[in-house]
Amino acid sequence: MPLDPDVAVLVAAIADGAAPALTDGDIATARKNYDAAPRPPADEMAHVVDRRVATNDRSISVRCYCVDSTPSGRPIIMFAHGGGWVLSSVDGHDHLARRLALVTGSLVVSVDYRRAPEHPFPAAHDDCWDVFEMLRTDGAAWGGDPTRVAVAGDSAGANLAAGVALRSLSDGPTPCAQVLVYPCIDDDPTPYRSMVDNASGYFLGADDMAWFWSQYLGASPDARFDPRAVPARASTLSGLPPSLVITAEFDPLRDEGEAYASRLAMDGVTTTCHRIPGVVHGFIARWHQMRRATDVHQLIGTWFVDVVGNG
Repeated sequence: MPLDPDVAVLVAAIADGAAPALTDGDIATARKNYDAAPRPPADEMAHVVDRRVATNDRSISVRCYCVDSTPSGRPIIMFAHGGGWVLSSVDGHDHLARRLALVTGSLVVSVDYRRAPEHPFPAAHDDCWDVFEMLRTDGAAWGGDPTRVAVAGDSAGANLAAGVALRSLSDGPTPCAQVLVYPCIDDDPTPYRSMVDNASGYFLGADDMAWFWSQYLGASPDARFDPRAVPARASTLSGLPPSLVITAEFDPLRDEGEAYASRLAMDGVTTTCHRIPGVVHGFIARWHQMRRATDVHQLIGTWFVDVVGNG
């Protein structure tokens, strides 16, 4: 299918140099460029509260969202933002976290995890895991239902969500669902045709992904063999919760996301996978530029309510 007309405008801007590349310049410049990008207006939300999760050795910042001013008994979504483990933040993904809370009727807890390269794996994973564990035990105090804690994320955030779900197979309990939007699943690009067909010109490039992986995995020779970091390395996916995987047609990550969805299904996990035609990586958070994103928001909300409920 051809590029969606909205997407074609964005792709042309990238080709003309009107939009900076994701990994232009040094880390500080890349972060500044990402943070300066225009975002859609944020949905009004009755409950937006910044909190901290204390662990034995650190304190993790999170932001909670809910349509209720005083949440009670809502399903909970631990949300990890995208940005290649290097870019963005709770602030940078505030608009998407709000939209997720709106369409799912859940209490969304967005994790301001430590970023690479200053904090390579397992820092971001550990932050997300510790927040997930806290929500499973104390989520009721925040207005959620601790028996219904899902994990979700976009891109690198989906990698973190998948890593938490995989860790739960041994460290338990498992999430009630996982929502993975164009997830980063494998640091090895060679098995995936989309890494060739969509290698450049579509917002996220194959070279960008190689750079992001190198920042996240760092110098450890063992990190790339750890399924918490690279979910493709998992020996089994059996026992994982119902899963929704969203991929974008013109995304280098498309095929690895779909391969992961196929593995989930083959290992007996209830799995729904949607390839969204005509769009590129990042579309889910750019509904001001790619209107098809709003349809996908509703798709996610409908799936979540069907699987988990919303009250």
